[in-house]
Amino acid sequence: MCERVGVSKSGYYEWRNRPKSATAERRDRLMLLIRKAFDDSEGTYGHRRVHAQLQRWDVQAGPELVRLLMRRMGLEPCQSRPARACLTEPDEDARIPDLVGRDFTAPMPGMKLVGDVTYIPTWEGWLYLLVTWNQHRVRVHPFELGLVR
Repeated sequence: MCERVGVSKSGYYEWRNRPKSATAERRDRLMLLIRKAFDDSEGTYGHRRVHAQLQRWDVQAGPELVRLLMRRMGLEPCQSRPARACLTEPDEDARIPDLVGRDFTAPMPGMKLVGDVTYIPTWEGWLYLLVTWNQHRVRVHPFELGLVR
């Protein structure tokens, strides 16, 4: 195999038995510290925050080296997203009752009114739009607009 690659047998064995370089040993120490900083953050720190933590510990390492080592170690941060209220699928306990029973016809005006509220982002703030429908004649009534800053 050595002949195929173009190296001598003695050169191969010398390379294989050579001790680790100072750079390799330093990177091994850095990987231990990176793992500790990552685990201390419960897996939420990316390479920038891990680099900042290493600086607080007076460890000299560049941000790109930290990024490279984290990638080699397979460390990917997992930042939790803020909880958002879901408007389309409420819990079973919080369901809004269907008062019209899915029957949107009305025998006379003013018996069944249906409405909807939505919000529109604008440069000045959120614009809230309220629309109501009279179900006797399916027709949109005048709506209200309100700007909240």
